[in-house]
Amino acid sequence: MTTISDSSAPSRYVVGIDLGTTNSALCFVDTQVPQWKVETFRIPQLVAPSEVDARETLPSFHYQAARHEFPANSLRMPWQESDTETVVGIFAREQGKLVPGRVIESAKSWLCHPGVDRTSGLLPWHGSPDVPRLSPVEASAAYLSHLRQAWNHAHPHAPLELQDVVITLPASFDEVARELTVAAAKLAGLPKVILIEEPQAAFYAWISAHADSWNTLVTPGQNILVCDIGGGTSDFTLIRVRAHATDQVQFHRVAVGDHLILGGDNLDLALAHHLERKLMGEGKLEPRQWGTLVRMCRHVKETLLEDGAPESYSVTLPGSGSKFIGGGVHVEISLQEAREILLEGFFPVVSLEDHPRKKSSGFQEFGLPYAADPAATRHLAKFLQTHCRAGLELGEAGSTRPDAVLFNGGVFVSNLVQNRVIDVIRHWFSEGDSEWSPQLLQNDRHDLAVARGAAYYGMVRRGAGVRIAAGLPRTYYMGVGTDHLDESGESAIQALCLMPAGAEPGTEIHLTEHTFQLTISTPVEFPLFHSSLRLTDRPGSISPIEREQLTPLPPIRTVLRSRKEKQTAHIGVQLHARLTEIGTLQVWCSEVDGNRTWQLQFDVRSATQTDMTAHAGEGETAGVLDQESIQLVQSALENCFGPKPTEKPAGLPKRISRLLELSREDWPPALLRQMWEQLLELEAGRRFSAEHETRWLNLVGFALRPGYGLALDDWRVAESWKRLRSQMHHPGPSTLTEWWILWRRICGGLLSGQQQALANPLLTRLREELKKEKKTQFVKRGGHPQEQAEAWRMLGSLERLPTAMKMELGEIAFEFLGSPERSQLAPALLWSIGRLGARVPFYGPLDTVIGIETAERWLNQLIATRELSSERLLAVMQLARQTGDRYRDLSETQRDKATNWLISREAPEEFIRLVRDGGETEGKTSALIFGESLPIGLRLAGS
Repeated sequence: MTTISDSSAPSRYVVGIDLGTTNSALCFVDTQVPQWKVETFRIPQLVAPSEVDARETLPSFHYQAARHEFPANSLRMPWQESDTETVVGIFAREQGKLVPGRVIESAKSWLCHPGVDRTSGLLPWHGSPDVPRLSPVEASAAYLSHLRQAWNHAHPHAPLELQDVVITLPASFDEVARELTVAAAKLAGLPKVILIEEPQAAFYAWISAHADSWNTLVTPGQNILVCDIGGGTSDFTLIRVRAHATDQVQFHRVAVGDHLILGGDNLDLALAHHLERKLMGEGKLEPRQWGTLVRMCRHVKETLLEDGAPESYSVTLPGSGSKFIGGGVHVEISLQEAREILLEGFFPVVSLEDHPRKKSSGFQEFGLPYAADPAATRHLAKFLQTHCRAGLELGEAGSTRPDAVLFNGGVFVSNLVQNRVIDVIRHWFSEGDSEWSPQLLQNDRHDLAVARGAAYYGMVRRGAGVRIAAGLPRTYYMGVGTDHLDESGESAIQALCLMPAGAEPGTEIHLTEHTFQLTISTPVEFPLFHSSLRLTDRPGSISPIEREQLTPLPPIRTVLRSRKEKQTAHIGVQLHARLTEIGTLQVWCSEVDGNRTWQLQFDVRSATQTDMTAHAGEGETAGVLDQESIQLVQSALENCFGPKPTEKPAGLPKRISRLLELSREDWPPALLRQMWEQLLELEAGRRFSAEHETRWLNLVGFALRPGYGLALDDWRVAESWKRLRSQMHHPGPSTLTEWWILWRRICGGLLSGQQQALANPLLTRLREELKKEKKTQFVKRGGHPQEQAEAWRMLGSLERLPTAMKMELGEIAFEFLGSPERSQLAPALLWSIGRLGARVPFYGPLDTVIGIETAERWLNQLIATRELSSERLLAVMQLARQTGDRYRDLSETQRDKATNWLISREAPEEFIRLVRDGGETEGKTSALIFGESLPIGLRLAGS
């Protein structure tokens, strides 16, 4: 956590910034004015080329202009010395409607998306090929940077980076998204910021607006619901009004809802889907038309939800293909249609017991993990039913229903939506009193409220204004081993309460009543959980882990070291925890019989990157062998690779299978990882001979496949990379073959940079080989065919390669496929083409899936020949597989062609189903795609 400057002289200005999904704003307080008040900074921005205007909000859109798209210097802001092709704000939003492939939007929603690498360049999602990609962090930083430069231009003697800056974020942002927000601020030149949750800031704005009367508008015992639905997220917060000895009331935030990517963007998508069906029936618009329609639907929504809306609205889209000029298409939506979709779809009247449905969201187009159930009122019902009785659980008297409601966010600009939610709450809690209705608290500007509240909070931090006691809304736990045994006979993991709900920022907890055995000098994992349901657990209490009540966080994975202990050791320690000012958790261990301490850091990388998947524990459930069996396997490995070997490498897997009475495919993952550990300890044994090295490489890859799925697999893969990179003692065809097989098996755990390091030397060699062949018209057979085949399979497995590299590899594969001299490579080339062009990655991120145009061209090349093989069938299925995402799916015509081709070739029924209907793969197909069977209990992420 980075806080404000420690300088003895406080800054002149206190600044609040709303970094919104749709609009951003900046409000401030000049502390040198005796009767201070919150003011709004008008933000200069381009509204057209060479036309700058100052507005109260900055639309959160980022546009990358094409070269020479606009006259020189026409996109320059007053504070910029040179021309730029990048613009944010109003002009970016409007230009994005015309050229959607060049605009970034909803960066804030991407910032909290756990399914992509939020620190890598992936925006604009499905953008034009020539547009430079930005990470969600960089896109967020671009808006903050514009605000900083605009402020500094207007206040050259009080630069923003030297002021007290408070940035708002959704209350449901987890620790990772909070840290990434801080990272974006630093990237924008704001190294010292404070974060505040948006619903809390909205309530501060209400207090500020009612500075003279707020104390008379609420009474002790009341619950105030802050309902915040913006462009991308929904947040529900409950504030309890409590009495105070000074006769003033106090505000205590007692509950925060779960994170929901559900907001105005979802309403826009719903309208767009409805209009698309009116235009196309069961067909789909082209991606360019679809992107334009979605952006137009934002205006349709705002128009038809406002008071005095017209009876209908007409939308005109540009034509497609050759009809682009002068071939627009028109569609009309009635007022009744729109309100049916928006009100009944997102704000239906439901019962208080009617909780969110768990069906998957139909919105796939933008890659965001939208809430499965779009009905905000169902999510609100669950929140209120869970938390309205929080005061009673804590021994308080008072209301168990929301007595007052404060709306915030762009969706609630519509009085129609406000009234619907009020009606639903009245329906839930009137309890026979037909006259009862929650009191409505009003902020006059939804688009400025949280920025105003953030600036007010900055003054509260200086001792002015009215503070909301914002205790921790969740309870935090660490998983610890106990004396209890689980079903497999292992020590059961239970939940130790680290930090209780209600704790204030700055709270430190010292769990001195427990002493734990800490393992050092070996990799360990500390499971972490939080709960918004168990709000009364006390620090130090230990209870069973109930998955319905505890949500796992990215675990802490580390090797704790000490200069005293070079070998694995167990040390008695006690745990300590501290809640920082932005709600993140610091945990450390202190030695009971000494003065050593170890700080435990949250594994932020595992939650921000798809390179590191948070461990879910599937592999451990697949079975554990008894210690005697494990010792037999260890002895077999020692006899082959130990200092005094007595057995030859040939037949080693069969000998182990006989010892265990299990086929190689049935060895459980836990055993495999123990084998990997011992093989690395016996690494010197691979130097004995080429046969030893070949078998050692084979077993290391087999024991660690697929590179993820068990606790600490990321560490194991990193250790393998460190030990093996560019180290081969007996180069030769068989050793090289096993070398590529090893990396194919474990590449699911490699980082993007590591995958590129593997691919680049091979790609360079392939380019040179192809170049010479085209020049001399002579095909040189290089290397052993089996080694070449496995090198190609390894290349096809590298799903984290950039799309440009995947496309180049695919084109080379097709060149080689047409060479009779390389007929032996055909199965491997076809298998690799399928993986490189797959519509559904099996562990990689969606932003590295190759484009539709390339996939369709590859498909046509595959089905244009009479040659048939199982690898060709598999490749066709992967290229044509249906996903429900128009930015990945081939055209309906192409999918029909692939389906008919597969049927005519008597392909497996599952292949036909995956192309025609989509869905998940079964075990046999997953094994074909992976290249071999997976360990029991593990499945590839995308299957």
